[in-house]
Amino acid sequence: MKIYTKTGDTGETSLFGGSRVKKYNLRIEAYGTVDELNSHIGLIRDQKIDEETFNNLIKIQNELFTIGAMLATPSDKEKLKSGADRLKISKININKIEFLEKEIDKMNSSLKPMKNFILPGGHTIVSFCHIARCICRRAERITVELSDNEPVNKYILIYLNRLSDYLFVLARKLTHDKKANEIPWITK
Repeated sequence: MKIYTKTGDTGETSLFGGSRVKKYNLRIEAYGTVDELNSHIGLIRDQKIDEETFNNLIKIQNELFTIGAMLATPSDKEKLKSGADRLKISKININKIEFLEKEIDKMNSSLKPMKNFILPGGHTIVSFCHIARCICRRAERITVELSDNEPVNKYILIYLNRLSDYLFVLARKLTHDKKANEIPWITK
């Protein structure tokens, strides 16, 4: 596979299905931000973490690639002329969202209840989680805007919303695991 094609040298790129759009197109922004999020989750995964969290992050990274492929495919290009799905992958669905919810509940069960908002930080890996959470929220906002203009699979929006919750709770879990301090936000 050749890395450079030169087809994007004029500021356009191709969506899955062949449509050409400007690189600032909202669809490109959406899946580009999901790609950025995926890279940050890789950074979290590369830290010293427990095996279960490591495996969960691999699963999430795979789901984010799926979301990227789904976002890169306009709804009018989802089907081939034969009627078959253009994307021959398992799409984001309720089961993938329920996986995140189950993991959130599992992590939350061992944490002290929150009484205040928490300042991001306390340990490098915790900060990485908060950065990923913020990028996830941006990906969600861009995808919501895209969905106001074009059809977007509703499970993508739900997944991104739940993933930001997962990343927040993961930050709290890793704060606990690393014996770091949670600093509450206190207004004066």
